[in-house]
Amino acid sequence: MVSAVLNVPAAAPAEAAAHYAARLAFEADVSDVRADLLAGAAGVVVVDSRGDAAWAQGHISGAVHLPTAEIAERAAELIDPSATVVTYCWGPGCNGATRAALAFARLGYRVKEMIGGFEYWVREGFPYETPQGTEQRPVDDLTAPRSGISCAC
Repeated sequence: MVSAVLNVPAAAPAEAAAHYAARLAFEADVSDVRADLLAGAAGVVVVDSRGDAAWAQGHISGAVHLPTAEIAERAAELIDPSATVVTYCWGPGCNGATRAALAFARLGYRVKEMIGGFEYWVREGFPYETPQGTEQRPVDDLTAPRSGISCAC
């Protein structure tokens, strides 16, 4: 039997290591972002790059609201240039966080994209803010352990 996986051979170990190290330099997952926010980690600023209606629908507590179209104009007044910016948008089906990260990088900021976006923040059971106050949904066990304890990956 011919392997569908091996139809294109795997990269050499050194190439694979470089690729995955690079991904980690550009991305952070929602659990790591949550841990940093809870710990008050210095030098990390989380930016919600969605528009006003999306922000009002729900956002991460402590995030800065800065829609992508306003980053070039307003970033310097809102975010210390020595900070590492973590951008997020809706979720994996949206590249808004990628566009926002690009805008910050072009301004000279160190930046990472929060993979999974707001969708996975909510699906992993983390609290979020709405005009009515703090809300939280049950953990989606397809994204995180029901116990709420880290997957330890």
